[in-house]
Amino acid sequence: MPSFLLEFLKLTFELIGLFFVISFLVGVGQFFINPKSKIFTFSRNNKFLSASCGALLGGVTPFCSCSTIPLFVGFVKSKAPFSTSIAFLLASPIINPAILTLMGVFFGIKTAILYGLCTFIFAVLFGLVLEKFGFEKEIYDISITGGKEESQMWSELTGTFGMRLKTVIQTSIFNSLLLLRKVFPYLLVGTAIGALIHGLLPVSVVQKVAGIPAWFSVPAAALIGIPLYIRTETIIPMATVLQSVGLGPGVLVSLMIGGGGASLPEVSLLSSIFTKKMLAAFLISVFTVACATGFIFNSLLG
Repeated sequence: MPSFLLEFLKLTFELIGLFFVISFLVGVGQFFINPKSKIFTFSRNNKFLSASCGALLGGVTPFCSCSTIPLFVGFVKSKAPFSTSIAFLLASPIINPAILTLMGVFFGIKTAILYGLCTFIFAVLFGLVLEKFGFEKEIYDISITGGKEESQMWSELTGTFGMRLKTVIQTSIFNSLLLLRKVFPYLLVGTAIGALIHGLLPVSVVQKVAGIPAWFSVPAAALIGIPLYIRTETIIPMATVLQSVGLGPGVLVSLMIGGGGASLPEVSLLSSIFTKKMLAAFLISVFTVACATGFIFNSLLG
């Protein structure tokens, strides 16, 4: 069997298995995490705590724009602190258990922890900064329909414990399969490209790219990623191959955050909520997070 096909099948089965299991666990967890809980709006004087709660919720919620945007709008309309809402919006597409698990499997626990810490801290920081400069006034008062409806909470389910548990498991399995169906083409594309790179890309080409100074290659990767529709889960298998032939970790993580944090579908939806000033601030925030995390990765792991 050709090495390309072997590599493709190996990556595909690994990603599908991990993606489904983690998605299922996240789905179960959502029955016990209430975005309207007082902890997310606790003490408006404690901005750091509020923003941290927003980023934390973003790190465990579904990782696609159709779910992120309606939840963000829900935060805004419920009068949650603006820093909480922005921290959630920044964190949700680029941090989740699936991404961290995949990074741990492919790159090691140290890399996954560093990625999680950097993206979480920067999401909180930019949530605080944008609130400090009054960007909450740059959001239109409109609602978005067509997104995923808010999930029921465990406390809202009826019946015996066994019946409620059955509902949670069935719903989580259904939602995991539905999400897997949506991202499956992107996973296939990512694994196919990764397998092709592994078998066909001349090492000398990647080594030349790796030789470009980090001060240029890291922000360039972020700029390239922002207009693209890159799911972070998709690019991880490609990144492992690129790193193995010499591409720096900072460039890879910058591309991942740029593409995952500001995909075209998400920006399109946000343009109906944000003024041009706010949309520009959001894109600059994603770009800055991508660059800063990339430079940190180069410094500590390069």
